[in-house]
Amino acid sequence: MTLPSTGPEQSQSADPIRLTSGRLHYTTPLGAQYSGDSRLLLGELPAESVDLFVTSPPFPLLRPKEYGNADQNDYVEWLLPFAAAAHRALRPTGSLVMEVGGAYQRGRPTRSLHQFRILLACTDRLGFHLAQEFYWHNPSRLPTPAEWVTKRKIRAKDTVNTIWWLSKTPHPKADTTKLKTPYSKSMKKLLAAPARHYRPMLRPSGHTVSEHFGQDTGGALPATLLSVPNSTSNDAYLRECRLHGTRPHPARYPARIPEFFITLCTNPGDLVVDFFSGSNTTGHSAELLGRRWLGIDLDTDYAAASAARFPQAAVPA
Repeated sequence: MTLPSTGPEQSQSADPIRLTSGRLHYTTPLGAQYSGDSRLLLGELPAESVDLFVTSPPFPLLRPKEYGNADQNDYVEWLLPFAAAAHRALRPTGSLVMEVGGAYQRGRPTRSLHQFRILLACTDRLGFHLAQEFYWHNPSRLPTPAEWVTKRKIRAKDTVNTIWWLSKTPHPKADTTKLKTPYSKSMKKLLAAPARHYRPMLRPSGHTVSEHFGQDTGGALPATLLSVPNSTSNDAYLRECRLHGTRPHPARYPARIPEFFITLCTNPGDLVVDFFSGSNTTGHSAELLGRRWLGIDLDTDYAAASAARFPQAAVPA
């Protein structure tokens, strides 16, 4: 997956968003980072003011993590109030994108269904629409859980997380043409001489391949499988954390994930919010793409340390 250049698309600054229920750690030309309870801070946002939420909630893993994660049995009821607050703050054409990873059940080689239950709860109880399901393939992911994958060898390595793209209406703002990628060599060969490689006709599968299939539209459209390795160990964020002796967030997704959805669902100047911001990958991606942003995290240390992503961050007196 190749994304557009992440250089700033908007030169003018925006007034940072001010919230009173949390602690403001820093601001940038386009955004602000807070710590506090996201359920309270999201309630301070004006109704229908956010264009896009992109977030990765703590997964209900079997082993408690230092950044906090809910139990599998309680996961839906724990996460749903955050999604409800996001629904109220979304513009009518806005979207909520949540990466929700899977997990095994305790002591059994069977999978938890929490990510599907939260999807059904968001649609059936909150009124969201499932615009589309995406899958993040991380080819560098370690083979876990070791008990079932590397010891007993009865389960395959898990390398895919689900990403739910939820919307307030069936027709949210989106434009896949902004995410076109270069054609493959075989497609370029076909475009050079369409008549030599296929005939417009009804296929046995029932699909119709028309003469338009051979037209050059400037690139290939994106697919729902995002193959992005998550193996960075020496990026600018980690270097700054080491330099200042601060604790980096241990669960960071690669910038290409939020970049994809920010590009797909927003325009320069739109507001992007992450209410489990962690190391603030989402806010940094939004800043580079010229979108206004707001990050919220419960942990004050992680919220403060995320300033390492922003050389231009201004810390309040």
